[in-house]
Parts: sequence; structure tokens; C-alpha cells
Amino acid sequence: MAQPGNFPMSTDEVAIGLISAPGTATEIASTLAEDLQGELSVHLPAAQWRVPTVVDALVHPPADDAALVAAARDRLLKEDWDLVVCLTDLPLKAHRRPVVAHASPLHGVGVVCLPALGAIGLRRRTRDTVVGLVRTLLGDTDDHALSGPVAGLGRRARELGRSQQPEGDGSVMFTARVLSGNLRLLFGMIRANQPWKLAIGLSRALTAALATGVFALVTPDIWQLGDALGWIRLSAIGVGSVAAITVALIAGAGLWEHASYPVGRKQVTLFNLATTATVVLGVLSLYAALLLLAVLISPVVVPSQLLEEGIGHAVRVGDYMKLAWLTSSLATVGGALGAGLENDEAVRAAAYTYRQDWGKGLREG
Repeated sequence: MAQPGNFPMSTDEVAIGLISAPGTATEIASTLAEDLQGELSVHLPAAQWRVPTVVDALVHPPADDAALVAAARDRLLKEDWDLVVCLTDLPLKAHRRPVVAHASPLHGVGVVCLPALGAIGLRRRTRDTVVGLVRTLLGDTDDHALSGPVAGLGRRARELGRSQQPEGDGSVMFTARVLSGNLRLLFGMIRANQPWKLAIGLSRALTAALATGVFALVTPDIWQLGDALGWIRLSAIGVGSVAAITVALIAGAGLWEHASYPVGRKQVTLFNLATTATVVLGVLSLYAALLLLAVLISPVVVPSQLLEEGIGHAVRVGDYMKLAWLTSSLATVGGALGAGLENDEAVRAAAYTYRQDWGKGLREG
């Protein structure tokens, strides 16, 4: 086994374990392993590189980077790897700054916080960060040692913020700026949750929304109500319907978490913000889909002659738009009623695409 912090001889095979948390991290790791092996073989050809992948969350939240390093080190020893890089979805902090990456050459462990890399260009940023992190673990921190498309971790640290050198074991922690880094961390957590898939994962809520929408669309009283209401009131009804299903999902499934000590409180604050934003964006996606569906089918289901008889005047395009808007709002409220019938675990699975055991770990903490 090659020792961390030293470059291997040409006859050595170096195994770099790539541990990914379930969800988005696993999706990235599946392509990252091949890219990482190729980049290292080209730019550091002195060794034969092998990158086995493992899916393992390693720790339950709340947890800090030190706990991740210790758990990853245990896995390294168990698997007989030379180095290990952990891709985590936990929001890690150091002095209010988001931790982008943590390299511990003494232990041969690197940790990359995927949410801290942001929501855009995540695969490229992860690849560049991991390659730079491996170089740091091997003792090569010169940005000019590698050329071409690979950016060193030092360059990534300067882009995102600054790096810290903790005392003691020689570990290097790369952190982002307080304001922009925390925003990037929050957006990264929301992206990992994939809010656009929320409605699809809640079958009862979706069924109730569609049933309510169809019933509202063919009800003459709804035609008259939509015609009588102005756009301001219709907008208020729409906002209220989105708020209703958001509250129903968060409160009904116990998605709002609590923690009793500092590490937990910091993580749970970010987690609750990400959860709220995820649910709101997911509900807005549902609302937009229902609105589009209502706009498309309302002229077919409710012919203009029939609608004209119902509202008492000539039908205009705006009348169909009002009907579609009100129908979508009522359908969303129906979805809130259906959300109350969902199993709590089903709601968590839909809302926490990247970590379904978050709530359990936080409550136990």
C-alpha cells in the first residue's frame, strides 16, 4: 500500500476509494470514477490508478467534517485502499463559512461537500475539486503540476473563498465566503432535493389534485365564480392554495426538524430552509403543470357556447384563462387534502431525494 502524502513508485497500483452518499452524490460518482482515473493516469502516469466506488452515507446527521473523516478512515482501512474521497451531501460549516472540501493527508482522507459547490456545473466542479483534493493528499499542491482542463484545489479555493490550515494534524480545510458561500450551499441542497420531482412522488396528492381540477372545470358555478373574480383575487387564491399544500406537507409529515446542540442547530437551520424551498418549488411545479393542463383542455371540455350560457356574455380568451387559473388553484387545494393521506415516509422520500434519513438522525441527535 502506498503511504498517503507520498507519490507511489511506477510499479505501484494506487486505489482511491470514492464513497458517495445516496442520491445525487451517487449519480455523480458513477461518472466521476472513470474521469478521475483517466485524469490521474494522464497527468500522474507514475502509478496505476484504480478508483473503486461505494455508496455509504457514513454518518447520520447532525455530524461535522471530523466525524466524516473518521468514518471514511475506518472504511479505508477496511477496504485496504491507499486514499479515500468522500462525497457528502451534509452541509458542513467552519466559523460560519461553508466547508467546500477537507483534506487530511495524515489519514489519507478527503471530503467534498457537494451542496457547497452550488447548483450549476456540479459535475465539472466536483471533478476538478476531487482531482485537486487527491493531489493535496499526495502532497502535490502546486497548481502548475497539472495542466489542461484540470484545476487545482488551490485554484478552486481562491474561486470560492479562502482556505484554512488547522493546527495539529496538517489537515487543510477549504471554505467559501460567508454570504455567497452560504447561498451557494443552500442552492446546492435544494438542487440535490430535485424539487421538480416532488409532485410525481406523491401519488395520492397528485390524484386528488387531478380529480379536483376535473370536477371544478365542468362545474357551472366555478365558471361564474372565475368570471366574477378579478386577477388580484385570483392571484391571492393561487398563492393561498400553494401555501396550503406547502403547510400540509411540512406539518403533516413532520418535515420541520429541531436539534438541541450547536452542530445540530446549524445544520437543521439550513436543512429547514432547504426543505421549505424544496416543497414550495415542488408545489409551484405542480401548480404550473395543472395550469398548463387546464389551459389546454378547458376549450375542449367546456365549449365556448356552453361557457357563454354559463357566464352570460360572449366568451373571450381571458375568460378561459380565468377559468384555468381558478381551476388550478382549487386543484392544488385538493392536492393539499390528498397530501394529508400520504404516508409520512412517502412524503419524506419525495421531499428528500438525496437524504431520506435526515429527519431520523436529527431527532435522535
